[in-house]
Amino acid sequence: MSDPLFEVDETGEDLTRAEQATAAAATLSPAEKAATREEHERLAEGALVRADDLVAGYVPGVNILRGCDFYLQDGELVGIIGPNGAGKSTLLKTIFGLIPVRSGSVTLRGENITSAPAHRLVSLGVGYVPQNNNVFPSLTLEENMQMGVYLRPKTFRERFDYVVELFPLLGERRKAKAGMLSGGERQMVAMGRALMMDPSVLLLDEPSAGLSPAYQDEVFIRCRRINATGVSIIMVEQNARRCLQICDRGYVLDKGRNAYTDTGQSLMTDPKVIELYLGTLAKAQ
Repeated sequence: MSDPLFEVDETGEDLTRAEQATAAAATLSPAEKAATREEHERLAEGALVRADDLVAGYVPGVNILRGCDFYLQDGELVGIIGPNGAGKSTLLKTIFGLIPVRSGSVTLRGENITSAPAHRLVSLGVGYVPQNNNVFPSLTLEENMQMGVYLRPKTFRERFDYVVELFPLLGERRKAKAGMLSGGERQMVAMGRALMMDPSVLLLDEPSAGLSPAYQDEVFIRCRRINATGVSIIMVEQNARRCLQICDRGYVLDKGRNAYTDTGQSLMTDPKVIELYLGTLAKAQ
């Protein structure tokens, strides 16, 4: 019986398991290599937000994230894409402490925030905009903004002026009920309210979902403008191509793990990412 620690290559030379692993690593694309745990540990050093080997899920015994790694450097806009059920929104909710973490950790500026309550994360400078039910429909736009600074009410005027500069609609229609707005306008309100606490990190869960093409473009433009003011952004998106166009780096999640990570532009032209995740339309482009 042959020794299981060895195989023989085409030249008849013995290959150890370590050599086999090295050979396998050499065949990885840059985006695949960057998604490995070893590269994550190297590249994530000193990150603003860092998630390591996360295992998490909504119900006992069912893990949606299965060893997921992630990092966000100061000033970055990072997009997370992937097929339905890959764990994109689950990762965002886990970072914000909304999903039970079974193993792994999340840190902010080196401080452990794993499963921290939302109010603590907000006070530490993390804002979160969920995909659905993200405004108070019975309140006016101004009252929605006041809810955004419930921890620091004295800062309302200063922060409201800042938000209105980014979203003029909020100033023009400040007395209108949020429930009377279109989906795209509500998204602006939700993003504006999250910015009222002057976050250093903004988590966006599918901000363009359900919006008209015109409002989708508006959302992506606003995300870039927010990022330009110094707010680091983590954005989950189904509109993968548009997301990769504006992000500094992107992650492709599959089955609760990292499949690829690279710059947005590199992922858009990666043959494997195109074939598996972006589809024939991206290939034609």
